[in-house]
Amino acid sequence: MLAVRRGKRLRIVGREEGMHDTLPLLEITDFPPLQREKIDTLQVNLGYRCNQRCLHCHVNAGPTRTEMMSAETLAQIVPVLQARGIATLDLTGGAPELHTGFCQLVDDACAAGVRVMDRCNLTILSEPGQEELASFLASRRVEVVASLPCYSATNVDAQRGDGVFARSIAGLQQLNHLGYGHEGSGLLLNLVYNPQGPSLPPAQLALEADYRRELRSHFGVEFNQLFALTNMPINRFGSTLISRGQFSAYMTLLKENFCSANLQQVMCRSLVSVDWQGYLYDCDFNQQLGLPLPAPRPLHLRDLLTADLQGNDVCVGDHCYGCAAGQGSSCGGAL
Repeated sequence: MLAVRRGKRLRIVGREEGMHDTLPLLEITDFPPLQREKIDTLQVNLGYRCNQRCLHCHVNAGPTRTEMMSAETLAQIVPVLQARGIATLDLTGGAPELHTGFCQLVDDACAAGVRVMDRCNLTILSEPGQEELASFLASRRVEVVASLPCYSATNVDAQRGDGVFARSIAGLQQLNHLGYGHEGSGLLLNLVYNPQGPSLPPAQLALEADYRRELRSHFGVEFNQLFALTNMPINRFGSTLISRGQFSAYMTLLKENFCSANLQQVMCRSLVSVDWQGYLYDCDFNQQLGLPLPAPRPLHLRDLLTADLQGNDVCVGDHCYGCAAGQGSSCGGAL
């Protein structure tokens, strides 16, 4: 297949000083073309501000980021969900809970009968001013997707900062106390694993069994599922690979493990990613690379009130091999 370039880049703001730009290494690609199906998930990035700064973070989120969604754009989310009959609202960031409109958005989406997911880093539950957050999530029956890149304190703190593991365990115990992760409660608590470096995740089911055994025996923690995600060669992680001379080897690993069967289930076919300004992308990774939906002009959240994207092309690049390699990777774990 001939190498092709797809998509036109939007301007990226807030890039960290000294960071390598990975897009020039990714936008010329031979990744197979993809077309969209009906949208079932609206994934909304409420802003890049976060109380953590993780090495693997493809968003480059952190405490100094200031980009946050405006009230005007926030108000368009639920009408779009209703207009397009979208079943799931997937809230992400940064730490989405740091947005001042987070709770009202959750309330409005729940009232509209939409399933709400919160991609939670767990330590946010112990931040000053967030003391009632866990109870709020439980009372609205929000599905919590919690980052925990390992069941080892040493590994987690190395990737996410000193003391993060202990605070994460405390957050999980708090959620368990409210009913999350327990069979029959209806309060879903799913964990997210990322490899420590440039390698593919291990088999998800086997790793889930390890997590369950270790977290239950040492901390009494229960959860529903583990999502094993591949680290994407973009932004902070991609820049680190370049600095260490590992970028080409990692891309070779992804391509050598390409599995065409994963193309039927990749998230970009049924999910739309919305950035903090309201612009639309095929996935969160394209958002961070500034690669919008293929269209004559950048599409905005308000366009979804009338636009049907089914059948449209997906904007692909070499980073897409990260989702199609091995067991596959999506926001819902292995494919």
